[in-house]
Amino acid sequence: MSGLIDPFNRSIRYLRVSVTDRCNYRCFYCMPSQGMEWEERSEFLTFEEMTRIIRLFTELGVDKVRLTGGEPLVRRGLLELVKQLHTLPGLKDLSMSSNAHLLGEQAQALKDAGVSRINISLDSLDPETFRKITVNGDLQPVLEGIDAALTAGMQPVKINMVVMRGLNDGEIESMLDYAVERGADLRYIETMPIGEAGIAGTDYYMPAVEILSRLKEHLGEELIPAKGGKGAGPARYYQVSSGPVRVGVISALSRHFCDDCNRVRLTAKGDLVLCLGQEDRVSLRNGFSDEQIKAVILDAIAHKPRSHEFNDDNSKVSLRHMSSLGG
Repeated sequence: MSGLIDPFNRSIRYLRVSVTDRCNYRCFYCMPSQGMEWEERSEFLTFEEMTRIIRLFTELGVDKVRLTGGEPLVRRGLLELVKQLHTLPGLKDLSMSSNAHLLGEQAQALKDAGVSRINISLDSLDPETFRKITVNGDLQPVLEGIDAALTAGMQPVKINMVVMRGLNDGEIESMLDYAVERGADLRYIETMPIGEAGIAGTDYYMPAVEILSRLKEHLGEELIPAKGGKGAGPARYYQVSSGPVRVGVISALSRHFCDDCNRVRLTAKGDLVLCLGQEDRVSLRNGFSDEQIKAVILDAIAHKPRSHEFNDDNSKVSLRHMSSLGG
């Protein structure tokens, strides 16, 4: 069992690392299209500093790391960080989240360097709807990036679709067909009230139970929970009988996923964030010995909250944009 145990006896084994808050898209539920206040690049951790902090987490029992952003592929030299992390003896799983716009040219190199699997954001298969959601994003490079990840042998490739009523919910069925055709897993995500942009995004809210009902009607069959269908991640998975593809739902509002949460987050500035939905953080910047940083980590985990409070007290909901949290 991990050496990181929170007050609710959850074993913390998963660290999400935001390597940058920058992104080449402006998905409105993630960040505002204008007036975004970026962090100073000079305040970002270097790759050596990130590797050191991640090493300390692995020595404390974390064995799973996901590189996120913003969009991680806009950070120059990211491949070097992947190579450094791949050598850490305690790290068993290194993955990435991406919008895939820049993935086509990098997928094979990332796989060869140690990224075993990838989650890709894809909210629409219609170029105009995609452009509206991402604010002038281009769909074609994303589709090419998904195919490149599959060709490179990343396994699994997971597609994440944030379902928004009246905007892209008409594509629930076609997105499933697209994923099944390619052998990619698919996760439908409820909008979350995080940051000013995210709170506005709840106007498009569609509950997971309605999404699942649509899928059952489309498939003409009941959705059977996949074996091991609810792990420590946020998604509840179901098997699609026509093949090996799994379909998942992430229900941050209608059915929270906190009871078995196994994760914490590290921002590009070196702040440890204990909960996606709450305003809590502690700095792990350089200036301390390894043992001192470990002590700070252990103390922070001892104060990890039981759950986010999206449905209860909005005064405690994080006002940070998803782009700075690896959303």
